[in-house]
Parts: sequence; C-alpha cells; structure tokens
Amino acid sequence: SSVVLLSRATRSGMNAFRAVRSARIAPRWAASTSRCFSTRVNLFDPTEEHAALRQTLRSFVQNEVEPQALEFNNKEMLNLPLLKRLGSELGLMGIGVEEEYGGADMDAVAFCIAHEELSASDPAFCLAYLAHTLLFVNNLAVNGTPAHKAKYLADVVSGEKIGGMCMSEPGAGTDVLGMKTKAVKQGDKYVLNGSKMWITNGALNDSELGDIFWVYARTGEKRSDLSTFIVEKGTPGFKLGQRIKDKLGMRASTTAELVFENCEIPAENLVGQENDATKHMMRNLEIERVALAAMSLGIARRSIDIMRQYCQERVAFGKPINSFGQVQRHISESYAEYMAARAYVYMTAANLDLRAESSSRMDSDGVKLLATTMGKNVSDRAIQCLGGYGYVGEYVVERLWRDAKLLEIGGGTIEAHQKNITKDLASCDSWYS
Repeated sequence: SSVVLLSRATRSGMNAFRAVRSARIAPRWAASTSRCFSTRVNLFDPTEEHAALRQTLRSFVQNEVEPQALEFNNKEMLNLPLLKRLGSELGLMGIGVEEEYGGADMDAVAFCIAHEELSASDPAFCLAYLAHTLLFVNNLAVNGTPAHKAKYLADVVSGEKIGGMCMSEPGAGTDVLGMKTKAVKQGDKYVLNGSKMWITNGALNDSELGDIFWVYARTGEKRSDLSTFIVEKGTPGFKLGQRIKDKLGMRASTTAELVFENCEIPAENLVGQENDATKHMMRNLEIERVALAAMSLGIARRSIDIMRQYCQERVAFGKPINSFGQVQRHISESYAEYMAARAYVYMTAANLDLRAESSSRMDSDGVKLLATTMGKNVSDRAIQCLGGYGYVGEYVVERLWRDAKLLEIGGGTIEAHQKNITKDLASCDSWYS
C-alpha cells in the first residue's frame, strides 16, 4: 500500500538529510536536534505515520524538488515527470483515498503536511499537486460511484494520468453559481457547451490538454442547478483554448482556458444526480482552502529560515544586522505569526472529516484568510531584510513572494472569506468553547 511506500521511503532516505546542498542561504530541511519550541503536544505530527510522511517529503524535496525549482519557474514549465513520481514512487497522490483503491487512507492533517513541505521549496509545483490530488482525486474518492472509482482511481493515484477541476469561468469566479457552461442530456449522453478559465493542470505543456477533469456545468434553471461530469482528454469537442503564460507567480504550474464545443460525454460520466453538485463542490472547497493555507505555511517557514540565516551572517556598521531593532521586529513578528497560523491550520485540519456531510466552513475560510496574508507578509519582510539580494532569484524569497499572492485569490478570495465568516458568525449562537 501507499502507507508502506511512505515508510520504506522514510527508512531509505533519511541519511540524505545530512547532505544539504551548499548554497549561500542553504535550506534547513532536517529538523534541528535542539528544538526551540516545546513538542509535548504535537499538532503537526500527531502520529508516527504523520511524522514519517513529513520526513519522507523533506527528503524528497531536498533531493528532487529544490534543485529544479528555479529552472522550471523561469521556463514557465510544469515538471511533469517529477509530478508523476509523487504518485508512482511515494504514493502521495492517494493520501485520502481508501486502501482498496491503492491509497493511503490518511486524513486532512496529512494533506497539510504534504502541502506545507512541498511549498517550502516550490509552491508552483505544489499547486499542480493540489489541483490533481485534491481537486480531482479527492473529489472522485469522496463523491464518485463505485464504478467511477474502479474505472479512474488507479491511474490518477499512480500518477499515470494528471487531472484537474473545471469550475471558474471567464465571467464566474467568486460568483461560481453564475457559471454559464451548460450540459444538456440527449438520450444516453450529455452535450456540454461553454468554457472554463484559470484551470490548473488544464494543459500539460503549451499545446497538450491535461488528462482528465472534474467538470461543473449548469443543468437546470435555478442558480444552484449544477451537475458534475468526468471528462477525459480526447473527448470530441473538448479542447485547449489557450495556455495562460506570463503570470506574476506560480509559473511552474500550468494554467489554461478549456473549451467545450458540442462536447459529447456518456451519461454514465455524470457524478451523482443532476443538479446536486453544489453540495459536494462546497464540501471539497473546505479541504482545498485548508491545503492552500498549508501552502502559505510552507512559504512563510522557508522565508523565515532564509531571513534568520542571512541576518545572522550579514554585517552592517560592525554588527550582524539581527542586532538591530528594525530587523528583529521583522524576524520575531514573522515567527509569531507563522506559529499562530500553523496551529490554527493544523487544528482545523484535525477536526475536518474528509467524507463528512457537515460543514466546517467558518474555520476553513478562517485559516485561509489568516495564513495566506501571513505568508505574503512574511515573504515580503524576508525580501526587505535581504535588501538587494532578496530581489533576485538566487535567494528564493522573491519567488516565494510572487507565488504567495495567488493564495489570497485562488480557492476563494480573502474578501469572500470575510463575507462568509461574518455571515456564519451572525447565525451562530455559540461559536467558542
């Protein structure tokens, strides 16, 4: 099983931790032997299995992800072979999938670990992983029929096929219920027409579609009358509209517009019943938002590590610059904000049931509202502390800063989270314990 894969990878890969690549600002992938904080209550690695997952990922990130991050971001290319290895070698694409379908059957905390560790090196690469693992694989594992799971899960858990989700449209972002893409049933098939925008993994390169997609489309007259369909590459009428390039950040993940022109799919590719997609759409947004918050944790942690090392070593006016109050404020506030956000994210994940019908929207919105702005601010402070060095790619933080901005937008804008939280608090008689 994938759990066994994780354990084996942990045992074989830990010696590599000692060989940290030489760089002027070298990442501290392995945890320090003398921790600066108490671990009596461990929210972040609550079981040995979670700890093994984190150590496996840190080793993989150090040896495989970090060496390629700057190159692929500069080229605006998805490192597809490396992404596939997360499934074929590590079993990470099926973290939340039942073991009978080849998954590890782990929890939302495991998702947080994966996204924090990957994003500490390459948030763009992590975003491609999120779109595949959470937006397609987890959706399918939780909401698909036994027939859907039997047909599709093996290929996406292994990484043989790369998937994504089609929700946003050119005129429907935060107002997702305003989508225009339509699906009309004609006998034993549905005909889809419309377009989807900002689709991560929508293209594998400049000209090739992603392999398989979880597609939302309108099937009724009410705003909430949305249905879900599974659509594969090669389906007649389904094509790549454009590969979107020259993005501010997340350049090593592909973003695309996808077009459906009289796209015919079998009626059996409908997930659930007609007009019932809104329920599981909103449910999957909860784990997506927690994972996006965890990505911000990775960005902040790496930024703090670079900032604290640089400020210990850089001398100005005869002193290390971490002896000056302005710099101390940047470092200390960054650490405190990171730890506060990290505790909130992992606490929320620990209480999130991946298969439950009930909603925990207030805290999934809350962690993304808090952590994404925190990650952006911490990476900004790191640039400020490094000065000119922080402005160039060699020192990493400028890329982290650019990548951080998307997390305030994708998966729900911070303004949408503010609206949702305020609405939920107004209708909640007891919101604290």
